[in-house]
Parts: sequence; C-alpha cells; structure tokens
Amino acid sequence: MFRRLVEPAGHVTVTIDGRPFSVAAGETLSTALLLAGFAGLRRSARLGRERGPFCGMGVCFDCLVTIDGAANRQACLVRVRDGMAVQTGTRLPALADTVPE
Repeated sequence: MFRRLVEPAGHVTVTIDGRPFSVAAGETLSTALLLAGFAGLRRSARLGRERGPFCGMGVCFDCLVTIDGAANRQACLVRVRDGMAVQTGTRLPALADTVPE
C-alpha cells in the first residue's frame, strides 16, 4: 500500500503495541505506523470506529497515540527515535462501555 521513494540511510527500532519494528530513522511516527501496517490508530469516542492519519500536518488529531507513556500525542508531528514505545488506542474500550448507567 505504501512505499518509500528513497531508501533510508539507517533504521531504528520502535515498539508498537508490544511488538518491535525496524523503521527508517528520521521519518514521522505516523509514516512508520502506516508502513508497519497500522492504518487505524485509535477509536472514535462516539461510535468506536477506527481513526488513522488523515491530514499529516497536525490539524485533524486522528493520529493520536501514546508515546513512552505520554497519551494523546500526534504521531504525524513526532519523529521516530530508537527505543520509542508506542501504544495505539485501537484496543481501548469504547466510551459507551466505560460510562456507568
């Protein structure tokens, strides 16, 4: 689905949802996530639908992930670094499941 136009000079290891991935050094986290096969990064609060990178420039907030324990970070604005731990929100419970009746 996605491919690089130019091969990178080096790679770093990033852990995504507990699994290690080798990604190109210097690219944005959203690009690394898409290339690793993670199109859906979080679920919408109202309907629980998967959301993923849309604008790629920090406007839409659809690429929110947890990076090294810091929640709600925009993956499109963060460059990957070696040892980075990323948690997507696709396996979180829907908002309706967490609100008491």
